[in-house]
Amino acid sequence: QVQLVESGGGLVQAGGSLRLSCAASGIIFSINAMGWYRQAPGKQRELVAGIAGGSSTDYADSVKGRFTISRDSTKNLVYLQMNSLKPEDSAVYYCHARVRTLARGINTEVNFWGQGTQVTVSS
Repeated sequence: QVQLVESGGGLVQAGGSLRLSCAASGIIFSINAMGWYRQAPGKQRELVAGIAGGSSTDYADSVKGRFTISRDSTKNLVYLQMNSLKPEDSAVYYCHARVRTLARGINTEVNFWGQGTQVTVSS
């Protein structure tokens, strides 16, 4: 199996910065894409930022210019640098990875999620 462990969430004032980290471990042949999603109370989970193929990135319009996703492929790590945080960025942030692994003995791609880390931005 594969585990994703996030860290770096917390409470910050508006305009501040936080850096989220996510480490993937387990039976990993390759990681084809990693990303960060968030879910605020009463809202659907949404993509914040994603990175595929090591360098191709995608961002939600609401975070462009403020957030930066990066990846250390050698260590199966993904980061989300969040600057100029706003109260509307408050949510639980989830790490996602599309991993080639062994599932029931079969080499296949599986989507995995972390347990989530809370980000709260006060006004």
